[in-house]
Amino acid sequence: MPPDRDDEPAVRAGRPFRPYRARPSRARLPRNLWRLRRYVRPYTWHLVWLLLAAFAATGAGIAVPLVVRQVVDGPIAHRDPDGLLRLGALALVLGIAEALLIFVRRWAQSSSAVGMEAAIRDELYAHLQRLHIGFHDRWQSGQLLSRVTSDLSVIRRFLSFGLIFLVVNITTYVTVVALLIALHWPLGLLVAASAVPLFVVSRRFTRAYLRAARRLQDEQGDLATLIEESAQGLRTIKAFGRRPEMRHRFAGGTRQLHDTAIGKARLLARTSAQFDLVPNLTLGVVLVAGTVAVAHGGLTIGELVAFVTLQLMLIWPIESLGWIIANGQEAISASDRIHEVLDTRPAVVDRPDAVSLPLPGGTGTAVVLQDVWFGYPGGAPVLRGVDLSVRPGETLAVVGATGSGKTTLLSLVPRLHDVTAGRVTLDGRDVRDIRLDSLRRTVGVAFEDPTLFSMSVWENLTLGRPDADEAEVLAALGVAQADFVHDLPWGLATRIGEQGLSLSGGQRQRLALARAVLGRPGVLVLDDPLSALDVHTEALVEEALARVLRDTTALLVVHRPSTIALADRVALLADGRIAAVGTHSELLAGVPAYRSMLAADAGHSDDVGLVRS
Repeated sequence: MPPDRDDEPAVRAGRPFRPYRARPSRARLPRNLWRLRRYVRPYTWHLVWLLLAAFAATGAGIAVPLVVRQVVDGPIAHRDPDGLLRLGALALVLGIAEALLIFVRRWAQSSSAVGMEAAIRDELYAHLQRLHIGFHDRWQSGQLLSRVTSDLSVIRRFLSFGLIFLVVNITTYVTVVALLIALHWPLGLLVAASAVPLFVVSRRFTRAYLRAARRLQDEQGDLATLIEESAQGLRTIKAFGRRPEMRHRFAGGTRQLHDTAIGKARLLARTSAQFDLVPNLTLGVVLVAGTVAVAHGGLTIGELVAFVTLQLMLIWPIESLGWIIANGQEAISASDRIHEVLDTRPAVVDRPDAVSLPLPGGTGTAVVLQDVWFGYPGGAPVLRGVDLSVRPGETLAVVGATGSGKTTLLSLVPRLHDVTAGRVTLDGRDVRDIRLDSLRRTVGVAFEDPTLFSMSVWENLTLGRPDADEAEVLAALGVAQADFVHDLPWGLATRIGEQGLSLSGGQRQRLALARAVLGRPGVLVLDDPLSALDVHTEALVEEALARVLRDTTALLVVHRPSTIALADRVALLADGRIAAVGTHSELLAGVPAYRSMLAADAGHSDDVGLVRS
């Protein structure tokens, strides 16, 4: 589970860039890597062929020094040209076979590695889509992005290369040492004994590198978050002249990442040097002792050449040990970071007996909130025993001061959050007993801060209803007064930029409203959808929207007094409770708090006449 918000990295005004710090249990880390085996199972036969090819290639490579021993002690010693040609041809065949087997191994590695990475990424993305809104509120997007990209790349490298080479290199080391002992047991035991300092070095390296790898991965996620926030908030940064401040923060983050990467590289370099030193010292001792053994008849020249050649084959497995351990530690850390997401259970899920609702008709859906309580984790209740009833086809406006819980209340209807206590029903059925896909088809939503995606206008509009035809799309655009799309370079096929920032705020809001209307929902939830519109356009949208609202149940969060005209009734939300419900005229006449709130809003708008009506 992720830490609380206060423990997460954040870029706050006046504070330096603070890195993400997670402290997973060391005993838990290898277990998370082991849990990834289910993604390996579909590629079991690929891996079997891969290992067979790798072992066969290693066997061919090991056989070459033995052939060289026969060449030196046989045809060369006895001046036998025919024997030299035969053994030379055998060495050539072994070399060609080794090259072909290496090609097969690398081809199998690549295909299986990419497949495993894609499977993990698909599941991780799907899980992120299932997780509740509260999870995404607490987690930084950069941390999630780094897990889906860089962490998966680390795991792919380990599963496809690091793990394979670990198995092959250990097998090579054991096989070659056994052959060395068979050739000359004193020197063979000396080579085998060199594994002791290698074990000590690798054990110390493993502990230190794991911490450095986790710290680097977390800091990469922090920096990704900072870059994303800077890109999305570039207009605000420029408007407030904060480029030097943001540049300073970014420089602090990159400097910290640089220092961590340098420390990690220094640790790997120091360990690699130690891994290089041990086999080279052993080789020097073997050359001296082997020469003495040849001089005293304990070894033939061919056996010494074969012994040294075989020992040289151990240099790569030993030198690569540092890289394999480093890659393994990075993969362990990456798997832990990924399972921090995968192990988070969605809070809003279908119940086992959940049912689907029939397609919305033309009369709307009854919405009832019964003794609803809701609070965000770690905070005081936002809603306190809310009771509210909306009849089919009725439009209810929810008004209240900023922070009174209006948006939170509306988010409970499509189950963006689940109630803490009480229940929300549609036509008498608890929304928790309705399948989420059916519920989201029944409830259409348009938020005050609309989200548009980097795709065409048509794709954005039909996001909730892909089967909509052109006539329906044009009708929805007409309701939202969004005919400006026809003036775009490619009309409805025009791709809009990320977050729709190539459009104005009012244009984005009108497209979001058209998208909500296009779904023909039984319940339409609108969170102040006209706040970015000018007075003239707002009036046109309200006129068209009034016709749509006749055939659906609607809940509106209202800040502008003029928008209240769309509502049949108004509910005043204060301190998390429904303080009053009635028509606009009834509340205006009998509820001073409602009158005061509208008067304050009207003081900043052209809606004074509505307040006095």
